Amino acid sequence: MPNLTKRNAPFHTKRIVGQLHRFGMEVSMDCRYRMDFPESGVQFCEDFYQGLAACDIVVAVGGDGTIIHAAKHAAMAGKPVLGINVGRLGFVAGLEADELEKLEGLVTGKYAVENRMLLQVDTALDDVHQTYYALNDAVISRGSLSRILDFKVLFNSANMCGYRADGLIFSTPTGSTAYSLSAGGPVIDPSMECILLTPICPHSLFARTVVFGGDAVLEAHAVRDEDSEVFLTVDGERALPVPDRCAIYIRRSGYRAQIIKLKQNNFYEVLNQKLAERRS
Repeated sequence: MPNLTKRNAPFHTKRIVGQLHRFGMEVSMDCRYRMDFPESGVQFCEDFYQGLAACDIVVAVGGDGTIIHAAKHAAMAGKPVLGINVGRLGFVAGLEADELEKLEGLVTGKYAVENRMLLQVDTALDDVHQTYYALNDAVISRGSLSRILDFKVLFNSANMCGYRADGLIFSTPTGSTAYSLSAGGPVIDPSMECILLTPICPHSLFARTVVFGGDAVLEAHAVRDEDSEVFLTVDGERALPVPDRCAIYIRRSGYRAQIIKLKQNNFYEVLNQKLAERRS
């Protein structure tokens, strides 16, 4: 699953396909990539979900957004995913584009699989229900007008607290190094099972991130005037308008993302390396 909009992604994808073939693996892609890789020896699937069900491993080529998107599809199919970073940070990537010789580990079995929790995000308004899944975070935020919002949050159906803020970030431990970190939230080991709630620009001296257990069910409501807009963004993929009186429920999903690691470095080594790269 390559993101060909990334700079050099087509070039690196061809290199990855060549390495996988060299190590004796068959490579399949969705048929929409047929014109991009016409002579690569790739098998093209007419049905994306049938191809996903038939594969052993999903390989995502891109940045964190691409890898997270692929990991959620893979999680629902019960498949592990290897992310190869051709973007900027690549926190959830298992390899960088200059480390393709390590792909041999997929054949020899020299790799580890980390299970990462997902959030299930449900919206409910009258009889209309929608469900989304997040590997990083779900963000409830205001629209383009610079008006602060009032939020009410319930924990296991009981009133917990209210916030005056630009928005709320509900994140997984994996997502603790994403938007939540920028908003002042803590770094959480991704092997943990918990839900973080971090307010965005709270109008308070004391509002801080709250960490809930993995079994928590959180309910959020945005209180606004008729001119204000509220949006729900799941893993940064697209902003969904939140109608008035809509309830948003956040809980741990039954799905697990299986992230392949081909290197021996641990989470904290990766964290230090990636943040050092951003500073440089």
